[in-house]
Amino acid sequence: MFSKRSREIAPFIVMQLAQRASEFEAAGKTVVHFEVGEPDFQTAEPVVEAAKSAIDLGRTKYTVALGIPELRDRIAQYYLDQGVTVSSNRIVITSGASGGLTLLAALLLNPEDELLITDPGYPCNDVFARLVGAHPRPITVDAENRFQPTFADFVEAWGVNTRAALLASPGNPTGTMLDQNDLAAMAGFAKESGGALILDEIYQGLHHRPVTYSTGLAVRDDLYILNSFSKYFGMTGWRLGWVVVPEEAIDPITKLAQNLFISPNAPAQYAALAAFDDQALAIHEARRETFAQRAALMADGLKRLGFQIPVMPDGAFYHYVDVSHTGMTSSDFCWRLMDEFQVAVTPGSDFGAHHADRYARFAYTRGGDAIEMGLARIAKALAAWSIKT
Repeated sequence: MFSKRSREIAPFIVMQLAQRASEFEAAGKTVVHFEVGEPDFQTAEPVVEAAKSAIDLGRTKYTVALGIPELRDRIAQYYLDQGVTVSSNRIVITSGASGGLTLLAALLLNPEDELLITDPGYPCNDVFARLVGAHPRPITVDAENRFQPTFADFVEAWGVNTRAALLASPGNPTGTMLDQNDLAAMAGFAKESGGALILDEIYQGLHHRPVTYSTGLAVRDDLYILNSFSKYFGMTGWRLGWVVVPEEAIDPITKLAQNLFISPNAPAQYAALAAFDDQALAIHEARRETFAQRAALMADGLKRLGFQIPVMPDGAFYHYVDVSHTGMTSSDFCWRLMDEFQVAVTPGSDFGAHHADRYARFAYTRGGDAIEMGLARIAKALAAWSIKT
């Protein structure tokens, strides 16, 4: 009765954990949330006020499919502020990054084509390939190379049916960034092979240390860039993102956007204009610094408890943590931690198969008090399970 693709899609474990957490909370228990990649901060007030103003002014109708020109121009200016010139014609406003990936999959992939993705990587990436009848082809990545593919890995994985690759910098679940030289080489190889490289930059701006490049467009202009207002700009529920495409892709992606989505959320687009104002950017930057402080706090606490973090993140808000010293699989560790001590952590199996039993993702999207509470509960769990710290 139902499609094959719907049967092939694996459950999103982090959402299952969130559901279990809500059940505990409904019963009056406090859950420490280290599972979902959603910051605890509310959307910055200038953005909220801009949305209210847009609604009051009646800006609630369909917009053009590619997004309002003012926002596309403002994003082009955002890149220019980073030293990169991008025509606003190449910028497509989307219904979140997921809407952007839907468009890019439909644009670049035919049935039976292959999309290279990393393992571990964002859980839903393979779904976008399957949605258009294509096949995900994983590149396994390890701590030795900072959980990012090298150029050699990329070339080896690229097969005769490969038409595109989807990489992330900073990545989820590891928070690491691609090497600049590898990125340039991989993009060049993809183009020479008749394919394309999609670079997921939805965590752009959320770096914890100086970076060698702010956007992949500074490395190579013909990348397909995926971005979002959800992370750095703190607009998760507004469901707004954007993609940057080469000039030759504008017409076909316009047709897809018109037919698949009609237009992005109108009030959210007008609100997003304010996300680039000086007052809002000051708020975003302060929060970026807060995430860096939380990263250090959580890392120090986990290490004291005997956990290993083989690669410290460059950005985003995740630690990819080796939990093997517990003697449990990552899945068993995470579900026991939730059920017995109400701490929500995501197992590695949500991000792929490669060493999935060994790693868990800890999101530092909650404040210092919550992090300390979670660490204290984990310490109690390890003691109860007779695990040395």
